[in-house]
Amino acid sequence: MPLTIPAQNLPKVYRIGCLLIWRGTADEEITSIGAMVEGLRALGWDEGRNLKIEYRSAENRPELFDQLARELVALNVDLIVAVSVNAVTAAKNATSSIPIVMVSARDPVMFGLVASLARPGGNVTGQALPAIDWGKWLELAHQAVAGMSRVAVIANPSNRVYADYVAQNEAAAQRLGLRLQMLPVDRVEQFDEAFVAIKREKADALVVGPDGLYIRRMQEISDRASTSRLPLIGPNRRAAEMGALIGYGYDGRNAWRGVPAYIDRILAGCQARRSPHRAAE
Repeated sequence: MPLTIPAQNLPKVYRIGCLLIWRGTADEEITSIGAMVEGLRALGWDEGRNLKIEYRSAENRPELFDQLARELVALNVDLIVAVSVNAVTAAKNATSSIPIVMVSARDPVMFGLVASLARPGGNVTGQALPAIDWGKWLELAHQAVAGMSRVAVIANPSNRVYADYVAQNEAAAQRLGLRLQMLPVDRVEQFDEAFVAIKREKADALVVGPDGLYIRRMQEISDRASTSRLPLIGPNRRAAEMGALIGYGYDGRNAWRGVPAYIDRILAGCQARRSPHRAAE
């Protein structure tokens, strides 16, 4: 008898695209992407059996998101996981039919990603961070550093939240009576120039916001601040573990842990549409 396997017994392999700021080191993947993969496995989705994940990383170059999103659409993936406002925007511009799952987009209503949090509409769903008071980091610096009058803030102009981030920091500085030094940095090579400017203006503290480029380089930033005897206020707990005076912000690992539930519901819906038996259950 021929050694054949009926096609109907083979599980459907679903393909999801993952649009990342960076792919990350092995340790970072364990606490981010790895958390998503483990969560999917617990729900019955295993890479190599019924799931394939296509990773695309901008490697800290947000201008590449549009191209990478189009690549995933061309692969005809069943859904796209997008990690940030920039990534979700690129994915939304590339397709109006493939479902998009936000990992942790900040204020998606303000940035036009969804119609509302209650009824997002369109093809975008997932997890949204609430509207954030960006001035909170300045308040923490003001409370922690005695006699502080000047504060430097590094901000990434290629991030879509940049204008809002600058405006809120300016408002907070005025409210607290601080002299604010905003430093636009969107490339690693600009860190040298930024720290020279910080030293020249004699800043009393440095605030680094929650941007992918800075999170990836947090150890370097922390070491530079320490060498300059500059108190550092970082964007998350990991920053404090790396030497920052204060780390404040959401836990990105928890955000990745929440993604599998959205993926499972979407892929289960795909299965139901393909199988009349499941749809009737």
